[in-house]
Amino acid sequence: MDPPAAKRSRGCPAGPEERDAGAGAVRGRGRPEALLDLSAKRVAESWAFEQVLSTPHPTLEKTDAQVEERFSRVPEPVQKRIVFWSFPRSEREICMYSSLGCQPPEGEHDARVPFTRGLHLLQSGAVDRVLQVGFHLSGNIREPGGPGEPERLYPVSVSFDRCKITAVSCGCDNRDLFYCAHVVALSLYRIRHARQVELRLPISETLSQMSREQLQKFVQYLISAHHTEVLPTAQRLADEILLLGSEINLVHGAPDPTAGAGIEDANCWHLDEEQIQEQVKQLLSNGGYYGASQQLRSMFCKVREMLRMRDSNGARMLILMTEQFLQDPRLALWRQQGAGMTDKCRQLWDELGALWVCVVLSPHCKPEEQASWLQLLGQWDKLDVCPLEEGNYSFDGPNVRPTVALSPGAEGEEEEEEVAAAGSRHTVFGRALQAGSLRWSDAHLQRILASDSYGPSLTGNVGSDKPIFDPQGHPLWLGEPFPTACARVDTLRAHGYPRQALRLAGAVVNTLRLQRRQQLETYKQQKKELLQKGSTCITNTEGWVGHPLDPIGCLCRALLEACRLEEETLTLYPDSGPEKRKVAYQHVPVPGSPGESYLALALEVALLGLGQQRALPEGLYAQDKVVRNEEQLLALLEEVELDERLVQVLRKQAGLLLEGGPFSGFGEVLFRESVPMHTCARYLFAALLPHDPDLAYRLALRAMRLPVLETAFPAGEAHASPLDSVMSNRFPRWFILGHLETRQCELASAMLTAAKGDPKWLHAVLGSIRQNIHSPALLFKLAQDACKTATPAGAPPDTTLLGIALELGLQVMRMTLNTMTWRRREMVRWLVSCATEIGPEALMNIMQNWYSLFTPVEAATIVAVTGTTHATLLRLQLDTARREELWACARTLALQCAMKDPQNCALPALTLCEKNHAAFEAAYQIVLDAAAGGLGHAHLFTVARYMEHRGLPLRAYKLATLALAQLSIAFNQDSHPAVNDVLWACSLSHSLGRHELSAIVPLIIRSVHCAPMLSDILRRWTLSAPGLGPLGARRAAKPLGTDRAPLCQLLDAAVAAYITTSHSRLTHISPRHYGDFIEFLGKARETFLLAPDGHLQFAQFLETLKQTYKGKKKLMLLVRERFG
Repeated sequence: MDPPAAKRSRGCPAGPEERDAGAGAVRGRGRPEALLDLSAKRVAESWAFEQVLSTPHPTLEKTDAQVEERFSRVPEPVQKRIVFWSFPRSEREICMYSSLGCQPPEGEHDARVPFTRGLHLLQSGAVDRVLQVGFHLSGNIREPGGPGEPERLYPVSVSFDRCKITAVSCGCDNRDLFYCAHVVALSLYRIRHARQVELRLPISETLSQMSREQLQKFVQYLISAHHTEVLPTAQRLADEILLLGSEINLVHGAPDPTAGAGIEDANCWHLDEEQIQEQVKQLLSNGGYYGASQQLRSMFCKVREMLRMRDSNGARMLILMTEQFLQDPRLALWRQQGAGMTDKCRQLWDELGALWVCVVLSPHCKPEEQASWLQLLGQWDKLDVCPLEEGNYSFDGPNVRPTVALSPGAEGEEEEEEVAAAGSRHTVFGRALQAGSLRWSDAHLQRILASDSYGPSLTGNVGSDKPIFDPQGHPLWLGEPFPTACARVDTLRAHGYPRQALRLAGAVVNTLRLQRRQQLETYKQQKKELLQKGSTCITNTEGWVGHPLDPIGCLCRALLEACRLEEETLTLYPDSGPEKRKVAYQHVPVPGSPGESYLALALEVALLGLGQQRALPEGLYAQDKVVRNEEQLLALLEEVELDERLVQVLRKQAGLLLEGGPFSGFGEVLFRESVPMHTCARYLFAALLPHDPDLAYRLALRAMRLPVLETAFPAGEAHASPLDSVMSNRFPRWFILGHLETRQCELASAMLTAAKGDPKWLHAVLGSIRQNIHSPALLFKLAQDACKTATPAGAPPDTTLLGIALELGLQVMRMTLNTMTWRRREMVRWLVSCATEIGPEALMNIMQNWYSLFTPVEAATIVAVTGTTHATLLRLQLDTARREELWACARTLALQCAMKDPQNCALPALTLCEKNHAAFEAAYQIVLDAAAGGLGHAHLFTVARYMEHRGLPLRAYKLATLALAQLSIAFNQDSHPAVNDVLWACSLSHSLGRHELSAIVPLIIRSVHCAPMLSDILRRWTLSAPGLGPLGARRAAKPLGTDRAPLCQLLDAAVAAYITTSHSRLTHISPRHYGDFIEFLGKARETFLLAPDGHLQFAQFLETLKQTYKGKKKLMLLVRERFG
């Protein structure tokens, strides 16, 4: 397979061939590079330095006979060029190992990224004393200190081999995931200023040229310069060398840290494994935070970047991350508690599983590498804490095949397959393990990947059991499930094979097109039977949108990537500026398919996947993933600016979706539990509306269906709980039903807004809403949106749309009339305002038909009152006659409500009818009739107070007496709620005169048995009381005596009440209440003394108490002390 084309990575600097300074070549324009340098480059990339030398390397225990035979001694100038070119030449790789790629804190952007800091250090001249000895680079980095701090000096050393940095060391001691800024500065210096770096061969080559005296002098000077550090080690090595049988004398040669890696050593970039493990562990412990999830996703992106660069560290890093993920203590806790993991954590596990599929399916990995990965995955797969894959997706799903039968018995068979699949245990690593059995050696597949012009002219279908070309001669890829085929496409992209990925993606799209044609033909043959039946079995056992392998997303991204316009100037974080740059795409023609482009194919594939009729998967997370995946795909499509070519694709695909039958979510017949098409339809509606309104509306109206609710509720009927969908209780599988209903409402709102001014489509949308939307809360929102759209500021209203808003509001009122909710008052007020916008006829209409819309309380207190406020009348701009007609309608409504619910509506009716004598009298009569029918004393007292306030004291007195007749206050109810009402009634009767007072006293005596209350009333009446003049003015009246009627009867009742209450309290009195009882007797004496012989009566009463309760000696002692 060809290596990937060189392409600048987003957010990375120039590649190896784009920077002459990085190559260190100083040559004129057009001057060819020296043959020595060209050869040295190739050798430096692929050969260990040990292989280059003809003589045995001093670091090896054995010689390589083959190398000795093939090479003579390599001249020193050639060695130097090989060593020179062995350092990495691309800043892109330095960037990859010194930037995570996560979104930095707000306002800092690139400032904290090690690569950017290192670049700034390089540009500020902070790199000094750079020396390259063989495969070892060293230098000093001078970094300015903070305010008041001295300059800091950091010694840095870098080891490298075959254009890869294999080890780093820095004096800053900063432990981080990737290289620090000082290592970056030194590495960039070596790339950009390679000619200025002093170069020496490996130190072993220099030592081999010295005589014995020179070697001794060299060693002694080295020890002298660093005697405190190396003297103990030097003495130990000297002792071992002088010992003939020591181990060091048995080994041929000596190690040289500057000579590069050996033949058998692994050749990979330096990666701090311990730091990666620690970082992942820390981020998982902070899993509840958004930033932690983002950083972990950035690490996954880094793995993909390494895979794309063919860097073996990609798999190494993924292994380290997976091990930490499996050691997350929350896994065991969730399993023990039987609880599901959080959504953020679940998404991270999904990404982890998808990455492993890409790694295992690598088209260029060695068999032993794949075997080791599969062994690890098998071990992880068996762990109890390993998360299971969510949803009921098959692992041996149907192949991408050209024909599909609509068998009536297929539904039962599919259910059996689903049950069988659900019984087996599939972890998130199951698909990666399955990918281990896939191979790239198929001859047809190899030809697809190798050429854009592969067709029937190169080969035929001879000997093949399945077609390998479509009728147009384009290659097909059959024989494995569609998600697996798309996983191959994603793997090719991930490993840096974009052209091959495009070729395979084209073959998969050709197969999908052929399958769709066959499906349409099958449907046409059985269309009549299916339409008569009215329902269908699901034709796709598993959906492609929301699938664990994300097949549609993989295919779309591969196709769109080929059409993406790259910008010239890019930063590490292209989206971190004040405004996110808009992605631009262009049409790239598909080889061998005139008139087609990859951009059009991406749009077609996305619509085919989004419009697929499919069953909703099982499980909350799996269902949520369907929604999330759908939104991600639509976000991709919204980035694409539609031109004329794409609009034609859109129209064609929309038409196919409408004609797709049971294979399309927009087909005429739907499976009961198929995924709704609301979100997809909203995109299509907005995209098609400017170009083909008729098609846009037909598609959107077809998508308004929500089959799972249509089978449960007849059109227009409400849920049992109208504001919150209860289908999740009746159908536990539909965890996201509330979200789906909201999307349905958004689609309807979009259509209503777009249809403004078009009565035909407005009424069509209204009919669809009535038939398909069953949630009153959403219907109310639609009504509000429609009303707002119909009444723009500064423009005349759209009467048709206003009428539809009112119709929806009336439907909500009818649906929620018998299931009261806290939002009813808001809904009623809005309905009145909407009717007001339409005109007086609409307002009077809802008043006249209030029985089917409102409760009596709502009608009397909100509808009638709001409909006749000053603001409403001004808004309607009515003449006197029309205004009076509206008032009459409101009064009629109020009286009807008062008759139906006098307890709550009598007072509002009286208030509303104040200005009309006949209506007011009718309302008053309703109250009197209700009093006989059991209207409570509290409501009668309220109306009575209202009557007094209106200047009708006699009517108030009448109602007060009716209330007293129903009242009963016991001897111990001195805090009864009606106390103040009784005192007010007594004050009213006192002010009216002796006749009214005499009439009310028997009622008081009969209704009130509380002694303190009776005493209070008595004292109030003995004071000088206000009277009423002819016109209701207050006047003074003579105080009444307690020795004459009618107060003498009340006094007797009060005294009797005190006597009765005293005996009642003494029956069960405890010593702690003795003090309260003495105070009670004090109040009783005050009442007794109001009578002419009160003193004698009280003394007799006390004597009776002493004789009766003489056993309570302490209490009687307190009585004697207080009263004698």
